[in-house]
Amino acid sequence: MSLLGRSLRAAVCTFMVLCGSVAAVTTAEAGPSCHPEGRALRYVVAFDRGTSEAEARAAVTGGCGSTTVYYPQIAVAVATSADQAFAELVRPAAAFSAQAERLAVQRANGTPSIKTPSTKTPSAKTPAAKTAPARAALEPTDPAKVPSADRTDEQWDMRAIGADKARMIEPGSPDVVVGVLDSGIDATHPDLAAALDPGKSAGCLTGAPDRNWAATTSVHGTHVAGIIAAADDGKGVTGVAPGVRVASVKVIDDRGYADPEAAVCGLMWAVSQGMTVTNSSYFVDPWSLSCAHDDERGVVNEVMARAVEYSTSAGTLNVAAATNEAVGLVPSPRSGARTQAEGCQALPAGLRDVVAVSSVSEERVKAGYSSYGLGVIDVAAPGGETGQCVLSTVPGGYAPLCGTSMAAPHVAGVAALLASKHPGYSARQLRGALDAQATPIACPADYDLTGDGVQDAYCTGYAGFNGFYGHGMVDALAAVAPRRTGSNPAR
Repeated sequence: MSLLGRSLRAAVCTFMVLCGSVAAVTTAEAGPSCHPEGRALRYVVAFDRGTSEAEARAAVTGGCGSTTVYYPQIAVAVATSADQAFAELVRPAAAFSAQAERLAVQRANGTPSIKTPSTKTPSAKTPAAKTAPARAALEPTDPAKVPSADRTDEQWDMRAIGADKARMIEPGSPDVVVGVLDSGIDATHPDLAAALDPGKSAGCLTGAPDRNWAATTSVHGTHVAGIIAAADDGKGVTGVAPGVRVASVKVIDDRGYADPEAAVCGLMWAVSQGMTVTNSSYFVDPWSLSCAHDDERGVVNEVMARAVEYSTSAGTLNVAAATNEAVGLVPSPRSGARTQAEGCQALPAGLRDVVAVSSVSEERVKAGYSSYGLGVIDVAAPGGETGQCVLSTVPGGYAPLCGTSMAAPHVAGVAALLASKHPGYSARQLRGALDAQATPIACPADYDLTGDGVQDAYCTGYAGFNGFYGHGMVDALAAVAPRRTGSNPAR
């Protein structure tokens, strides 16, 4: 086994000790009351808080399933079962399967249960897919073939938040690790190889950590990682915080899905590895956005809320993209809420402990595709519009992409600079500093992007805090410059 393999194995074993042992993913033997049909499906299961691992495993087995992993800190399990009645049999615990949901949609529509993300660049009227389009399997990057020309003059986004000046003061500390919860990172890209920490990287697609964290079909995670930490080496592009490290935490599969069990695993893994910041440029599947609510959506909200709240209390700041659906969002309930909020919700961005990021163009106007919402959006950052997307790393080189997926890592990078400057800050203090140092942007008087006489969205709030931009444009330079007298980030 290579040194890389041994390092990853040690990290995964550490996580197993913290979160409970990981069982083989097999279906429980069918007893007299079990009726397995077809392949085993994955479920995320929420138990009452305080449920022991032994009690949780017994409940899963009694429900005709097998436990993949149990997270005792939040009383959430990931299980598999081939019994279609598993969700009912495991009660009073609450269970949900994104795989089962997609199969049901497939049967109802008579269409394949395969996601085909849009390849269109976001525009005012056409929301883009939340992840990059899946393509043929990626080959490892040959560093010698990656173009070496300096392209930082094309990075309007870095200048927009003062990152080009900030890194001359504070490039970020290698003690700060940002978890890129995404589709995997190309570890061989010359702008990322030194920043990537393989020992803290993990795959989470099964709901339990493994070593399959590298990018396989999607450029998305590599692009996001470059915005955060691409090297300041005079070649290619440079990230917001080129001195920090990144970890590849794979939660988006090769079809573009981010299932709840993968997202929970990613958040819990980040805590177990002491990551200071995470970036989530996705929203949890299987729904586009949860604009209608039922018990199943309540299960997903509950497990995500528990994971985020635990993560925040443990010291990890979670940053998330507001989504590219161009809809008004409402806050998602905290864990244990008896009722679900009415309106469109995006997980994890809508959770109150998450820093939700909207996207702006080079003109500092909310991008047409960007979702928004008073009380949801915390800050704004460059995500680009048609013809002026964000340039960053992709396997084999560099490419421009647009979206809130690109906006969020700008904020994660600034949070990493703050953590480098103030290593004792808690997650809430980091968030308070982001808010306090943002540059306010008032609601636009006229938001008719296409000139057809119709407002494309409605901004509510005031200049210092509104539904389009939250507290305003994130500011990298303010994060590393001497703090103004009287500034006191929330504790």
